Amino acid sequence: MSNISQKLALILSVLVGSLACEAGVAAVPAPAIDEAKASAPGKQTAVLAGGCFWGIQAVFQHVKGVISATSGYAGGSLKNPDYETVSTGRTGHAESVEIVYDPSQVTYGELLRVFCSVAHDPTELNRQGPDEGTQYRSAIFYATGEQKRVAEAYIAQLEQAHVFKHQIVTQVTELKGFYPAEAYHQNYAALHPTDTYIMFNDAPKVANLKREFPAMYTGK
Repeated sequence: MSNISQKLALILSVLVGSLACEAGVAAVPAPAIDEAKASAPGKQTAVLAGGCFWGIQAVFQHVKGVISATSGYAGGSLKNPDYETVSTGRTGHAESVEIVYDPSQVTYGELLRVFCSVAHDPTELNRQGPDEGTQYRSAIFYATGEQKRVAEAYIAQLEQAHVFKHQIVTQVTELKGFYPAEAYHQNYAALHPTDTYIMFNDAPKVANLKREFPAMYTGK
């Protein structure tokens, strides 16, 4: 990275970080209702959508206890969708990330806390940052009744506490299927750190994760 790019990245990181603080990111509380941490290592899956999947994947790849994070599509009726089709906004899919995690290290509720604070803005309807359309909506796709219970309770908790200035628009809907995105979308932020989009929109999210949740951050 050139010196100019390094300086630009630093400025953007500081700017977005400051805006996040002003928005009350640090005030997002832990969920009052959550699953207990498992007594033994294992694997569970969460599927979340909150704008371009590059940034959501990048954030959760740096959360301790997350085994893998895969960019993909969920929420639509078309089987095996591709990026071009989903980008029309007519398939009903949202750019999503499938998170496989160890429930003995991190809980579902803790993942939702990261999701609602540093990973995206849950009050933006059908958009995140520069990306607009239903494919960029905020959504939690639950796979079990317990995930639904935790997600709905957490959104209600945040609303009752007036954590955000605007109403939360995150959908809580049943997961009907998850389809991995094309290979060139996987690990995009890690593979293209000097991409202007990544520098401006996604690198600051990872920086905010490290600052706001240092005990949950991993540099892997």
